[in-house]
Amino acid sequence: MAPGGDGTSAAGPGARGVYAISVAAELVGTGQQNIRQYERKGLLTPGRTDGGTRRYSDNDLATLRRIATLLDEGLNLAGVKLVLELEAENRGLTEDNKGLADDNRGLREDNRGLRKDLRRARGGDR
Repeated sequence: MAPGGDGTSAAGPGARGVYAISVAAELVGTGQQNIRQYERKGLLTPGRTDGGTRRYSDNDLATLRRIATLLDEGLNLAGVKLVLELEAENRGLTEDNKGLADDNRGLREDNRGLRKDLRRARGGDR
């Protein structure tokens, strides 16, 4: 799964695990066993304390809510996993595309400047 695909491996706000499994389960309205099953199936990977206790972040809670939505829509866990992976891939591609668009804008600006310099060098812009 791509970084951030499960909502936990991306750095930044919301990525720090602070909630115990009991609190996470209560906040998203599911059972602790469900959350453990989602982890076993690879749908999310919570942070762990040095002692091995699971700690869920705000991003994990968002992922758990997304899982619940997909299950309510009739997907099984294999389908949910695929959707989460595809959504993560799509986010990555969208970020890549934005970066490429920015690079393209910069290259076009450079090209305009080079053309202007060439015209000046040829004596056409005095």
